[in-house]
Amino acid sequence: MKNTAWIATAAAAAASLLIAACGSSSSSAPSSTSTSSTASAASSSTAAGAGSTGTAAAAGTSFTGCMVTDTGGINDKSFNQSAWQGMQEAAAANPNITVKYLQSTTQSDYVPNINTFLSEKCGIIVTVGFLMAAATESAAKANPSQDFAIVDCSYASGCLSGTKESNIDQLTFNTVQDGFLGGYLAAGMSKTGKVGTFGGEDFGTVTIYMDGYWDGVQYYNQQHKTNVQVLGWNETTQKGEFTGDFTNQTKGQTVTQTFISEGADVIFPVAGNVGLGAAKAVQQADASGGHVNMLWVDTDGCVSAAQYCKYFISSVTKGIQAAVKGAVTEAQSGSFKGGTYVGTLANGGAVLSPFHDFSGTVPTALQSELKTIETGIENGSIQTPTKSPV
Repeated sequence: MKNTAWIATAAAAAASLLIAACGSSSSSAPSSTSTSSTASAASSSTAAGAGSTGTAAAAGTSFTGCMVTDTGGINDKSFNQSAWQGMQEAAAANPNITVKYLQSTTQSDYVPNINTFLSEKCGIIVTVGFLMAAATESAAKANPSQDFAIVDCSYASGCLSGTKESNIDQLTFNTVQDGFLGGYLAAGMSKTGKVGTFGGEDFGTVTIYMDGYWDGVQYYNQQHKTNVQVLGWNETTQKGEFTGDFTNQTKGQTVTQTFISEGADVIFPVAGNVGLGAAKAVQQADASGGHVNMLWVDTDGCVSAAQYCKYFISSVTKGIQAAVKGAVTEAQSGSFKGGTYVGTLANGGAVLSPFHDFSGTVPTALQSELKTIETGIENGSIQTPTKSPV
C-alpha cells in the first residue's frame, strides 16, 4: 500500500526487528543488563561520552549507550523491544559503540536504574515511555552535561513539564496519522459494523493512537455513508477501556473477549505486551468459527509477534528503532543537540506496516483509498480531526 521506496525501507526494518525478536525469544527472563553482540564485554567504567553534549567524541574512543526499559520489559513485542533494537543497530553500525540495558520491573526501579547508569558514566541514557518522564527530567536537570533521550515523551505534549532541559532528546511520533489509516482500514474490513480498541494506561501516547483510530473510522463512515461503531473508545468524551498496565495479558484477553461478544470483528490493542492477550482471544475466536482479526501497535506484529501474523491485517507503527539509533549515533559523534524529533507519515516515522497475509484479502479499492488518504494527510488536504500534541 506504500510506495516502492517505503516498502524497501519497511522490509529492511522488519528484517532487523525479526532478528532481534528471534534472538531474544529463547529466554523468558532476560538479564537486567546486556551488551550488543558486536561490542560485547566492554566495561562501562571505560566508556567515554558522559558530558558529550555538543562535544565531538574522539575517533576510536569507546562509547556506551545505556537504556532503561519501562515495566513492559525488553521482550514486550512493542516499544521497549523496538528501542532496544535501535540501540543494537547503533552498535552494529559503529564498532566503538557498546550498548546495554537495565530492566524496570516496577516504576520504583526508574530512578535507581538511571542512577546506576549515571555512576557508570554512560555516553547517553535512553529511557522508554511516558511514565519515565519525571525520573528522566529530574536526572537531566541534576546532570546537565549528561546526554539523555526519552521515547514517546516531550515538552510539547506536556509529558515533560518543567523547565526545558537542553540535554534531553525527545523522540515522539504523530500516531494520529497512521492511527487514522488504521481506523479507516479496520472499518473497511469489518463485516459486523463494529470494531474495538483499548489502551494499557490512560495517557497521551496511548490515547493519541485511539483518537486517530476513532477519527479514521468516522472518516470511513463519512465517505461510505456507513455507521461502523467503535467499542472501547469515544474521542468526544475521551472515555474508554484501559487495562491499567502494559504487562497483564489476561486482562487484554478478557477485554477482547468482551468486544467480540458484543460483535466487534477488528480489534486494536494499544497496550504493549497486553496486546498478546488480545491476540490469544482472537485466535480462540477463530478456532471457534468466528471471523475476527486485529491490528498490532508500535511495531510490525508479523515480525515481533509472528505467531499471530495470520490475524494481523496490518500494524500501526512507530519508527522507534531509527529514532533511538539516531540519538545514540549523534551522541557518540558529538552532534547531540537535544530538542524534539517527530515521526510522521511523511518521514516514515509513523506508518502502517505491509499487509503480509492479508495482501490478497484487503480489497484493491480500499488499498487505493488508503493511498489517497495518506497523500492527503501528508500534503494537508486531509486534516485529521485530532491534532497531534507533539
